[in-house]
Amino acid sequence: MSETRGRVTEMARAVTTGEVAPDHWLQEARSRIQADESADQPLHAFLSLGAEGAGEGALDGAVAGEGAPDGATAGVLTGALAGALAGVPVAVKDNLATLELPTTCASRILEGYRSPFEATVVRRLRAAGGLVAGKTNMDEFGMGSSTENSAFGVTRNPADRSRVPGGSSGGSAAAVAAGLVPCALGSDTGGSVRQPAALCGVVGIKPTYGRVSRYGLVAFASSLDQVGTFGTTVEDAALLLQVIAGHDPFDATSAQRPVEELAEAARAGRAGRAGLAGKVVGIPREYLSDALDPAVRARFDEAVEALQTGGAQVREVSLPHTRFAVPTYYILAPAEASSNLARYDGVRYGVRAPGARSTLELYQETRTRGFGPEVVRRIMLGTYALSAGYYEAYYGRAQKVRTLIARDFRRVFAARVGGTAPDGVDLLFTPTTPAPAFGLGERVTDPVSMYLSDIYTVTANLAGIPGLSLPIGRVDGLPVGGQILAPWWGEQAMVAAAAALEGVLEGVEA
Repeated sequence: MSETRGRVTEMARAVTTGEVAPDHWLQEARSRIQADESADQPLHAFLSLGAEGAGEGALDGAVAGEGAPDGATAGVLTGALAGALAGVPVAVKDNLATLELPTTCASRILEGYRSPFEATVVRRLRAAGGLVAGKTNMDEFGMGSSTENSAFGVTRNPADRSRVPGGSSGGSAAAVAAGLVPCALGSDTGGSVRQPAALCGVVGIKPTYGRVSRYGLVAFASSLDQVGTFGTTVEDAALLLQVIAGHDPFDATSAQRPVEELAEAARAGRAGRAGLAGKVVGIPREYLSDALDPAVRARFDEAVEALQTGGAQVREVSLPHTRFAVPTYYILAPAEASSNLARYDGVRYGVRAPGARSTLELYQETRTRGFGPEVVRRIMLGTYALSAGYYEAYYGRAQKVRTLIARDFRRVFAARVGGTAPDGVDLLFTPTTPAPAFGLGERVTDPVSMYLSDIYTVTANLAGIPGLSLPIGRVDGLPVGGQILAPWWGEQAMVAAAAALEGVLEGVEA
């Protein structure tokens, strides 16, 4: 195997068998990243790179479980998983805390900040033998859909460098799509893993809320944030998710549920042993609105045919409160952000504005200089929604609509399980984005248009269900993604179905 685009399992096996040195894949990745940075139009996927020689202890850490937190976390990484990522370079979004690299959230207010502790997901990938290739660019504090809101420059789409990679995890998606690394970690608050995965042509998974620890993930909207994974194949993204999943005593919202065999489920689905056969897949009519680009609709319809070829039964369903999802999200997420970001004041950590003559002036100057315009916009929106005179009119009503959106999903999924209604389904299939990647700068001055990029992804975050985006074709050379949604804790069935669909689509293309 001569490049990092191979399957993660094969790369790890090459390290554990001694076929290649423990730092072989990391050095290849570094060479690719540095070559790209020297290009005329670099992707600018990374904000910082891991240290030289980081691969030397890969096998020792994998065997001993080094880097794993105490208790349940260490117990997850025993047996096969202990070396599942041996020597594999993994890109990490820059809102996940790391000890040896800065954690800036792509914001001036955290420029140069080094965390005194490491995120649980990072410790788990290290315990599996994985190596941090570097920290990836993102929209500042996760607020954006294009990775143009970074304080340290935009990231470009590998499919067309004049276009955005999506966001907010655009750096991670671009790094995987360009073959700089085989897999990556991101975070998904309203689609920030699935949307860039679709626009860059890779696989992106958002797990059920509580499946993966948020300890060490810098908070944007705590009730919506989840750490997710990227890979070039469903199996790769599923394996990385399996490594980082599991209960964590450091995160009160982490569920005490067993870690499923996600990689094996993907392999079984791909081999045709499971996945789509006998499954009922729902197509929500609300997702096929006029907002959907006709060319994207054509690719989506072809993917629906592929579902049927794989043995699935397809039926139309209704999720009537979908039309309220975007306004609901853009009330709740900024409201939580306005509270979470209040901690950045220039007193405890991060950038401090010089020359302040009072504490109030210190707060004002630090936050004015440190936050970018989109972050300021959302803090203001959130503060307004939480104000005494408007709390019930906005935040209170949005929480009620969020409950209705979750009930829509519960109805279509529970009906299938209980057999009580004719429209019950095992899974849902939708477009991931309404259109392919748009041009750099095209929507910077039109925030509403930018927010509508998330129209098909925010519902999964509001309801807390898992979602996965995988490539389903191209439009004028630009990748298009399809999204599979599953019931709460249904990741195993979701990745099996996605891998089966992946196999059918590749067979059609061949």
